[in-house]
Amino acid sequence: MAIPKPVPLYPTYKDLKEVKLEEFPDLAALLADADQWKSKAWLWGQEFLSYIGRNKSEHTYTRFRSEIEKFLLWAFLVKDKPIDEYRKADILEYADFCWRPPLTWISLSNVEKFHMKGGLYTSNTEWAPFKLMVAKGDESKREKKKYRPSQETLQATFTALNAFYKHLTDEEYCYGNPVQIAKKDCRYLIKDTQVKDVKRLSEDQWNFLLDVAHNMAEDDSRYERSLFLIASLKTLFLRISEYSDRSEWSPAMSHFWKDHDNNWWLKIYGKGRKVRDVTVPPSFLSYLTRYRQYRGLNKLPVAGENHPIIEKIRGRGGMTARQLSRLVQEVFDHAYEQMQARYGEDNASNFKEATSHWLRHTGASLEIERGRSLKDVSEDLGHASMSTTDTVYVQTDDKKRAASGSDRKV
Repeated sequence: MAIPKPVPLYPTYKDLKEVKLEEFPDLAALLADADQWKSKAWLWGQEFLSYIGRNKSEHTYTRFRSEIEKFLLWAFLVKDKPIDEYRKADILEYADFCWRPPLTWISLSNVEKFHMKGGLYTSNTEWAPFKLMVAKGDESKREKKKYRPSQETLQATFTALNAFYKHLTDEEYCYGNPVQIAKKDCRYLIKDTQVKDVKRLSEDQWNFLLDVAHNMAEDDSRYERSLFLIASLKTLFLRISEYSDRSEWSPAMSHFWKDHDNNWWLKIYGKGRKVRDVTVPPSFLSYLTRYRQYRGLNKLPVAGENHPIIEKIRGRGGMTARQLSRLVQEVFDHAYEQMQARYGEDNASNFKEATSHWLRHTGASLEIERGRSLKDVSEDLGHASMSTTDTVYVQTDDKKRAASGSDRKV
Protein backbone atom coordinates (compact mmCIF):
# COMPACT_ATOMS: atom_id res chain seq x y z
CA MET A 1 0.00 0.00 0.00
CA ALA A 2 1.38 3.39 -1.05
CA ILE A 3 2.26 5.82 1.71
CA PRO A 4 0.04 8.93 1.45
CA LYS A 5 1.66 12.23 0.52
CA PRO A 6 2.03 14.41 3.63
CA VAL A 7 0.50 17.82 4.24
CA PRO A 8 1.96 20.52 6.54
CA LEU A 9 0.60 20.44 10.09
CA TYR A 10 1.62 23.75 11.69
CA PRO A 11 1.95 27.36 10.46
CA THR A 12 4.37 30.02 11.72
CA TYR A 13 4.46 30.79 15.44
CA LYS A 14 2.58 34.04 14.83
CA ASP A 15 -0.36 32.10 13.38
CA LEU A 16 -0.10 29.05 15.65
CA LYS A 17 -2.26 30.29 18.53
CA GLU A 18 -5.10 31.38 16.27
CA VAL A 19 -5.23 28.29 14.07
CA LYS A 20 -8.82 27.66 12.95
CA LEU A 21 -8.98 24.25 11.32
CA GLU A 22 -11.78 25.36 9.02
CA GLU A 23 -9.26 27.75 7.42
CA PHE A 24 -6.83 24.85 6.75
CA PRO A 25 -8.93 22.43 4.66
CA ASP A 26 -6.20 19.85 3.94
CA LEU A 27 -5.18 19.67 7.59
CA ALA A 28 -8.82 19.54 8.69
CA ALA A 29 -9.48 16.66 6.29
CA LEU A 30 -6.47 14.74 7.64
CA LEU A 31 -7.63 15.09 11.24
CA ALA A 32 -11.34 14.61 10.46
CA ASP A 33 -10.72 11.23 8.85
CA ALA A 34 -8.44 10.23 11.69
CA ASP A 35 -8.97 8.40 14.91
CA GLN A 36 -9.51 10.66 17.91
CA TRP A 37 -5.93 10.11 19.13
CA LYS A 38 -4.56 11.90 16.05
CA SER A 39 -6.45 15.10 16.78
CA LYS A 40 -5.29 14.85 20.37
CA ALA A 41 -1.65 14.35 19.29
CA TRP A 42 -1.91 17.35 16.96
CA LEU A 43 -3.13 19.49 19.88
CA TRP A 44 -0.25 18.23 22.02
CA GLY A 45 2.13 19.29 19.26
CA GLN A 46 0.48 22.71 19.05
CA GLU A 47 0.79 23.15 22.81
CA PHE A 48 4.47 22.10 22.82
CA LEU A 49 5.38 24.34 19.87
CA SER A 50 3.54 27.28 21.47
CA TYR A 51 5.77 26.83 24.52
CA ILE A 52 8.89 26.69 22.31
CA GLY A 53 7.85 29.76 20.31
CA ARG A 54 7.09 31.73 23.47
CA ASN A 55 10.29 30.84 25.35
CA LYS A 56 12.91 30.14 22.68
CA SER A 57 14.15 31.86 19.53
CA GLU A 58 12.34 31.96 16.19
CA HIS A 59 15.08 29.71 14.76
CA THR A 60 14.50 27.12 17.53
CA TYR A 61 10.74 27.19 16.91
CA THR A 62 11.22 26.60 13.17
CA ARG A 63 13.67 23.74 13.79
CA PHE A 64 11.44 22.03 16.37
CA ARG A 65 8.34 22.53 14.23
CA SER A 66 10.05 20.72 11.35
CA GLU A 67 10.95 17.75 13.55
CA ILE A 68 7.59 17.45 15.34
CA GLU A 69 5.79 17.76 12.02
CA LYS A 70 7.81 14.93 10.46
CA PHE A 71 7.27 12.71 13.49
CA LEU A 72 3.51 13.26 13.71
CA LEU A 73 3.04 12.79 9.96
CA TRP A 74 4.84 9.46 10.23
CA ALA A 75 2.70 8.53 13.23
CA PHE A 76 -0.52 9.51 11.41
CA LEU A 77 0.17 8.20 7.90
CA VAL A 78 2.64 5.34 8.36
CA LYS A 79 2.73 3.89 11.88
CA ASP A 80 -0.93 4.55 12.73
CA LYS A 81 -0.41 4.09 16.45
CA PRO A 82 -1.08 6.53 19.32
CA ILE A 83 2.16 8.32 20.24
CA ASP A 84 1.55 7.93 23.98
CA GLU A 85 1.91 4.15 23.51
CA TYR A 86 5.34 4.27 21.85
CA ARG A 87 8.25 2.24 23.12
CA LYS A 88 11.94 2.19 22.19
CA ALA A 89 11.29 -0.05 19.19
CA ASP A 90 8.80 2.44 17.74
CA ILE A 91 11.29 5.31 17.93
CA LEU A 92 13.98 3.17 16.30
CA GLU A 93 11.49 2.29 13.55
CA TYR A 94 10.96 6.02 13.02
CA ALA A 95 14.75 6.47 12.78
CA ASP A 96 14.77 3.84 10.02
CA PHE A 97 12.09 5.83 8.21
CA CYS A 98 14.10 9.08 8.55
CA TRP A 99 17.18 7.36 7.17
CA ARG A 100 15.35 6.50 3.94
CA PRO A 101 12.03 8.34 3.58
CA PRO A 102 9.78 7.89 0.52
CA LEU A 103 10.73 10.12 -2.42
CA THR A 104 7.33 11.85 -2.20
CA TRP A 105 8.29 13.02 1.31
CA ILE A 106 11.46 14.76 0.06
CA SER A 107 11.73 18.23 -1.47
CA LEU A 108 14.65 19.86 -3.26
CA SER A 109 14.18 23.38 -1.88
CA ASN A 110 12.54 25.41 0.85
CA VAL A 111 9.04 26.47 -0.12
CA GLU A 112 6.07 28.01 1.67
CA LYS A 113 3.92 25.48 3.51
CA PHE A 114 0.59 27.07 2.62
CA HIS A 115 -0.95 29.17 -0.16
CA MET A 116 -3.78 31.59 0.59
CA LYS A 117 -6.71 30.96 -1.75
CA GLY A 118 -10.17 32.35 -1.22
CA GLY A 119 -9.48 33.08 2.43
CA LEU A 120 -8.27 29.52 3.06
CA TYR A 121 -4.77 28.16 3.68
CA THR A 122 -4.30 25.34 1.17
CA SER A 123 -1.28 23.07 1.35
CA ASN A 124 1.53 23.79 -1.10
CA THR A 125 1.86 20.64 -3.24
CA GLU A 126 5.59 21.36 -3.65
CA TRP A 127 6.15 21.11 0.12
CA ALA A 128 7.57 17.99 1.78
CA PRO A 129 8.82 17.37 5.34
CA PHE A 130 12.34 16.20 4.37
CA LYS A 131 14.79 18.50 2.53
CA LEU A 132 17.63 17.32 0.33
CA MET A 133 20.46 19.58 1.48
CA VAL A 134 23.63 20.04 -0.56
CA ALA A 135 26.83 21.76 0.42
CA LYS A 136 27.05 25.40 -0.59
CA GLY A 137 28.91 25.61 -3.89
CA ASP A 138 28.00 22.02 -4.91
CA GLU A 139 26.52 22.33 -8.39
CA SER A 140 26.03 18.61 -9.06
CA LYS A 141 22.59 17.35 -10.02
CA ARG A 142 20.35 16.83 -7.01
CA GLU A 143 18.51 13.51 -6.85
CA LYS A 144 16.00 12.60 -4.16
CA LYS A 145 17.14 8.97 -4.10
CA LYS A 146 20.53 10.17 -2.79
CA TYR A 147 18.95 11.63 0.36
CA ARG A 148 20.61 10.67 3.64
CA PRO A 149 20.30 12.69 6.84
CA SER A 150 23.52 14.14 8.23
CA GLN A 151 24.67 13.40 11.75
CA GLU A 152 23.62 16.95 12.68
CA THR A 153 20.13 16.29 11.30
CA LEU A 154 19.80 13.03 13.23
CA GLN A 155 20.97 14.71 16.43
CA ALA A 156 18.41 17.49 15.86
CA THR A 157 15.67 14.89 15.39
CA PHE A 158 16.43 13.17 18.69
CA THR A 159 16.85 16.51 20.51
CA ALA A 160 13.41 17.72 19.40
CA LEU A 161 11.65 14.41 20.08
CA ASN A 162 13.27 14.12 23.50
CA ALA A 163 12.04 17.62 24.41
CA PHE A 164 8.57 16.78 23.04
CA TYR A 165 8.24 13.59 25.10
CA LYS A 166 9.61 15.35 28.17
CA HIS A 167 6.78 17.88 27.77
CA LEU A 168 4.24 15.07 27.34
CA THR A 169 5.42 13.31 30.49
CA ASP A 170 5.57 16.57 32.48
CA GLU A 171 1.95 17.22 31.51
CA GLU A 172 1.07 13.57 32.27
CA TYR A 173 -0.15 12.95 28.72
CA CYS A 174 2.07 9.86 28.69
CA TYR A 175 4.10 8.05 31.32
CA GLY A 176 7.51 7.51 29.84
CA ASN A 177 10.07 8.94 27.42
CA PRO A 178 11.10 6.27 24.87
CA VAL A 179 13.41 8.66 23.00
CA GLN A 180 16.22 8.73 25.56
CA ILE A 181 16.75 4.99 25.57
CA ALA A 182 16.19 4.66 21.81
CA LYS A 183 18.93 7.18 21.04
CA LYS A 184 21.55 4.94 22.70
CA ASP A 185 20.64 2.09 20.35
CA CYS A 186 20.17 4.04 17.11
CA ARG A 187 22.52 2.46 14.58
CA TYR A 188 22.70 5.60 12.45
CA LEU A 189 24.16 7.86 15.14
CA ILE A 190 27.95 7.91 15.12
CA LYS A 191 30.04 9.14 18.02
CA ASP A 192 32.17 11.97 16.64
CA THR A 193 35.74 12.20 17.90
CA GLN A 194 37.14 13.79 14.75
CA VAL A 195 39.50 16.76 14.70
CA LYS A 196 37.33 19.84 14.13
CA ASP A 197 38.12 22.07 11.17
CA VAL A 198 37.00 25.66 11.74
CA LYS A 199 35.16 27.09 8.75
CA ARG A 200 36.89 30.44 8.28
CA LEU A 201 38.74 32.70 5.88
CA SER A 202 42.49 33.19 5.99
CA GLU A 203 43.78 36.65 6.84
CA ASP A 204 44.58 37.27 3.15
CA GLN A 205 41.10 36.14 2.09
CA TRP A 206 39.51 38.38 4.73
CA ASN A 207 41.50 41.40 3.53
CA PHE A 208 40.50 40.63 -0.07
CA LEU A 209 36.81 40.41 0.96
CA LEU A 210 37.04 43.69 2.87
CA ASP A 211 38.64 45.41 -0.15
CA VAL A 212 35.83 44.12 -2.37
CA ALA A 213 33.21 45.47 0.06
CA HIS A 214 35.01 48.84 0.17
CA ASN A 215 35.01 49.04 -3.63
CA MET A 216 31.34 48.10 -3.83
CA ALA A 217 30.47 50.89 -1.37
CA GLU A 218 32.64 53.41 -3.27
CA ASP A 219 30.91 52.52 -6.56
CA ASP A 220 27.37 52.45 -5.13
CA SER A 221 26.46 53.95 -1.76
CA ARG A 222 23.74 51.31 -1.25
CA TYR A 223 26.57 48.93 -0.33
CA GLU A 224 27.64 51.05 2.64
CA ARG A 225 25.28 48.87 4.62
CA SER A 226 26.97 45.68 3.38
CA LEU A 227 30.43 47.03 4.22
CA PHE A 228 29.34 47.88 7.75
CA LEU A 229 27.67 44.49 8.18
CA ILE A 230 30.63 42.32 7.18
CA ALA A 231 33.02 44.49 9.23
CA SER A 232 30.72 44.01 12.24
CA LEU A 233 30.34 40.25 11.89
CA LYS A 234 34.09 39.68 11.65
CA THR A 235 35.39 42.30 14.10
CA LEU A 236 32.73 41.88 16.80
CA PHE A 237 32.33 38.07 16.41
CA LEU A 238 28.58 38.34 15.80
CA ARG A 239 26.07 35.76 14.66
CA ILE A 240 23.91 37.10 11.81
CA SER A 241 20.81 36.69 13.99
CA GLU A 242 22.27 39.03 16.63
CA TYR A 243 21.89 41.99 14.26
CA SER A 244 18.39 40.93 13.17
CA ASP A 245 15.13 42.51 14.25
CA ARG A 246 13.21 40.05 16.45
CA SER A 247 9.90 40.29 18.26
CA GLU A 248 11.63 40.34 21.66
CA TRP A 249 14.67 42.48 20.71
CA SER A 250 15.39 45.18 18.15
CA PRO A 251 19.10 46.08 17.85
CA ALA A 252 19.34 49.86 18.21
CA MET A 253 22.22 52.29 17.75
CA SER A 254 22.07 53.12 21.47
CA HIS A 255 23.26 49.56 22.13
CA PHE A 256 26.69 50.92 21.22
CA TRP A 257 27.82 52.65 24.42
CA LYS A 258 30.96 54.18 25.96
CA ASP A 259 32.13 53.63 29.54
CA HIS A 260 33.89 56.12 31.85
CA ASP A 261 37.30 55.05 30.51
CA ASN A 262 36.21 55.86 26.91
CA ASN A 263 35.99 52.18 25.96
CA TRP A 264 33.21 51.36 23.48
CA TRP A 265 30.95 48.34 23.87
CA LEU A 266 28.03 46.79 22.01
CA LYS A 267 25.12 45.25 23.90
CA ILE A 268 24.03 42.03 22.17
CA TYR A 269 21.01 39.79 22.71
CA GLY A 270 22.30 36.32 21.85
CA LYS A 271 21.62 32.60 22.15
CA GLY A 272 19.76 31.38 25.21
CA ARG A 273 18.09 34.81 25.62
CA LYS A 274 21.31 36.13 27.18
CA VAL A 275 22.50 39.73 26.89
CA ARG A 276 26.25 40.30 26.72
CA ASP A 277 28.54 43.28 26.08
CA VAL A 278 31.07 42.91 23.28
CA THR A 279 34.23 45.02 23.18
CA VAL A 280 34.31 47.46 20.25
CA PRO A 281 37.90 48.23 19.17
CA PRO A 282 38.88 51.76 18.04
CA SER A 283 39.62 50.40 14.53
CA PHE A 284 35.90 49.60 14.12
CA LEU A 285 34.67 53.09 15.01
CA SER A 286 35.59 54.45 11.58
CA TYR A 287 33.22 51.90 10.00
CA LEU A 288 30.48 52.80 12.47
CA THR A 289 30.99 56.53 11.78
CA ARG A 290 31.05 56.01 8.01
CA TYR A 291 27.79 54.04 8.01
CA ARG A 292 26.05 56.49 10.34
CA GLN A 293 27.07 59.48 8.21
CA TYR A 294 25.76 57.69 5.12
CA ARG A 295 22.43 57.48 6.96
CA GLY A 296 22.55 61.15 7.97
CA LEU A 297 23.15 60.47 11.69
CA ASN A 298 25.67 61.90 14.14
CA LYS A 299 29.18 60.50 13.94
CA LEU A 300 28.72 58.22 16.95
CA PRO A 301 25.67 56.90 18.85
CA VAL A 302 24.26 58.62 21.93
CA ALA A 303 22.25 57.22 24.85
CA GLY A 304 18.58 56.69 24.11
CA GLU A 305 19.00 56.68 20.31
CA ASN A 306 16.49 54.23 18.87
CA HIS A 307 17.56 54.06 15.21
CA PRO A 308 17.97 50.42 14.07
CA ILE A 309 21.62 49.39 13.83
CA ILE A 310 21.03 48.14 10.29
CA GLU A 311 18.07 49.68 8.53
CA LYS A 312 16.04 48.73 5.50
CA ILE A 313 16.62 50.96 2.47
CA ARG A 314 12.95 50.72 1.60
CA GLY A 315 10.43 50.65 4.42
CA ARG A 316 11.07 51.19 8.10
CA GLY A 317 12.72 49.26 10.88
CA GLY A 318 15.43 46.62 11.13
CA MET A 319 16.06 43.59 8.96
CA THR A 320 15.50 39.85 9.36
CA ALA A 321 18.38 37.37 9.55
CA ARG A 322 17.51 36.12 6.07
CA GLN A 323 17.66 39.64 4.61
CA LEU A 324 21.01 40.28 6.30
CA SER A 325 22.37 36.96 5.00
CA ARG A 326 21.53 38.04 1.45
CA LEU A 327 23.62 41.19 1.90
CA VAL A 328 26.61 39.13 3.05
CA GLN A 329 26.13 36.60 0.26
CA GLU A 330 26.23 39.35 -2.37
CA VAL A 331 29.67 40.46 -1.12
CA PHE A 332 30.87 36.84 -1.12
CA ASP A 333 29.65 36.46 -4.72
CA HIS A 334 31.55 39.57 -5.85
CA ALA A 335 34.69 38.40 -4.03
CA TYR A 336 34.46 34.95 -5.62
CA GLU A 337 34.12 36.36 -9.15
CA GLN A 338 37.00 38.79 -8.71
CA MET A 339 39.39 36.31 -7.06
CA GLN A 340 38.56 33.63 -9.62
CA ALA A 341 39.37 36.06 -12.46
CA ARG A 342 42.66 37.10 -10.84
CA TYR A 343 43.97 34.00 -9.09
CA GLY A 344 41.96 31.03 -10.35
CA GLU A 345 39.25 28.72 -9.03
CA ASP A 346 41.32 27.01 -6.32
CA ASN A 347 42.04 30.29 -4.55
CA ALA A 348 38.46 31.54 -4.96
CA SER A 349 36.58 28.39 -3.90
CA ASN A 350 36.36 29.36 -0.20
CA PHE A 351 34.16 32.35 -1.11
CA LYS A 352 31.78 30.00 -2.89
CA GLU A 353 31.41 27.84 0.24
CA ALA A 354 31.45 30.60 2.85
CA THR A 355 28.45 31.63 4.94
CA SER A 356 27.95 34.64 7.19
CA HIS A 357 28.98 32.51 10.21
CA TRP A 358 32.47 32.12 8.72
CA LEU A 359 33.06 35.79 9.50
CA ARG A 360 32.49 35.20 13.23
CA HIS A 361 34.91 32.25 13.09
CA THR A 362 37.41 34.29 11.08
CA GLY A 363 37.45 37.19 13.56
CA ALA A 364 37.80 34.98 16.63
CA SER A 365 40.49 32.77 15.05
CA LEU A 366 42.61 35.75 13.98
CA GLU A 367 42.33 37.30 17.45
CA ILE A 368 43.51 34.09 19.12
CA GLU A 369 46.37 33.82 16.63
CA ARG A 370 47.25 37.43 17.48
CA GLY A 371 47.72 36.28 21.09
CA ARG A 372 44.65 37.75 22.76
CA SER A 373 43.52 36.14 26.02
CA LEU A 374 41.30 33.11 25.42
CA LYS A 375 39.07 34.21 28.31
CA ASP A 376 38.45 37.64 26.74
CA VAL A 377 37.72 36.18 23.29
CA SER A 378 35.36 33.63 24.89
CA GLU A 379 33.38 36.37 26.65
CA ASP A 380 33.10 38.45 23.48
CA LEU A 381 31.87 35.36 21.62
CA GLY A 382 29.25 34.71 24.30
CA HIS A 383 30.44 31.17 25.02
CA ALA A 384 29.30 29.65 28.30
CA SER A 385 32.82 28.44 29.06
CA MET A 386 36.38 28.80 27.78
CA SER A 387 36.48 25.09 27.00
CA THR A 388 33.97 25.70 24.18
CA THR A 389 36.22 28.39 22.70
CA ASP A 390 39.26 26.14 23.02
CA THR A 391 37.48 23.19 21.40
CA VAL A 392 36.21 25.24 18.44
CA TYR A 393 39.06 27.65 17.78
CA VAL A 394 42.26 26.62 19.57
CA GLN A 395 42.02 22.82 19.71
CA THR A 396 44.87 22.64 22.23
CA ASP A 397 44.67 18.85 22.70
CA ASP A 398 44.59 18.19 18.94
CA LYS A 399 47.63 20.43 18.37
CA LYS A 400 49.57 18.62 21.12
CA ARG A 401 48.61 15.26 19.61
CA ALA A 402 49.64 16.37 16.11
CA ALA A 403 52.99 17.64 17.46
CA SER A 404 53.66 14.46 19.43
CA GLY A 405 52.88 12.34 16.39
CA SER A 406 54.91 14.30 13.87
CA ASP A 407 58.22 12.53 14.67
CA ARG A 408 56.94 9.03 13.92
CA LYS A 409 59.07 7.06 11.48
CA VAL A 410 57.88 4.81 8.71
